[in-house]
Amino acid sequence: MQGEQLVWDGTVHVFDLAGHPKANRAYAWSHSLDGGPKRRFFAVLGIPPINGPRDAVRAAIVAEARAGK
Repeated sequence: MQGEQLVWDGTVHVFDLAGHPKANRAYAWSHSLDGGPKRRFFAVLGIPPINGPRDAVRAAIVAEARAGK
């Protein structure tokens, strides 16, 4: 991970999917909002270029940054 910076640390749940036309797997996680009791939930399908949990988290972080959230 040389040159990479840790921006999120947590557990990503991996789900095998049956019957989805493009994805065999999905990745899901949540994090607290401002350290409080409310949580934000994420789910990302494992469709290339999403090939694992790290890719899924990166994609969500990039999407949020682009959306200005």
